[in-house]
Amino acid sequence: MTCSSGRGGGTSGEQLGKLYAVLSKRRADVLCDDMLEGTQTYVITANLPVAESFGFAEDLRKQTSGAAASPQLLFSHWQLIEDDPFFVPSTDKEREEFGDTVYEGQIKNIARQYMEAVRVRKGLPVEKKIVVHAEKQRNLSRKK
Repeated sequence: MTCSSGRGGGTSGEQLGKLYAVLSKRRADVLCDDMLEGTQTYVITANLPVAESFGFAEDLRKQTSGAAASPQLLFSHWQLIEDDPFFVPSTDKEREEFGDTVYEGQIKNIARQYMEAVRVRKGLPVEKKIVVHAEKQRNLSRKK
């Protein structure tokens, strides 16, 4: 992907900072970044998970005010996610690190997030709480 500093009104450092923020938000692994000789164009090579690539170009252009000129996405390789999507904390140490309930523990589990996103997209049932804190809810209507 390339980032041209001639657009956007800001300095190239600001735009590159925003570009790196978008990449880190989408779990990208930056391999190298170079500036092309004789131009003000930066070329950044990064590995981006496919599940995070949907809407990447629009988000990148929006965050960098159009300075990220042309993101080019090419398939590189397959890589397994080491997290278990069906992990349930069982020991005290795991409960302390991940939370007491399954829902709290799954917030950090990337494999679980991807699996549930696919299930939602396909219309399959997901294990998601509709009401998180039911005891805190109240009825706002007045009884006469």
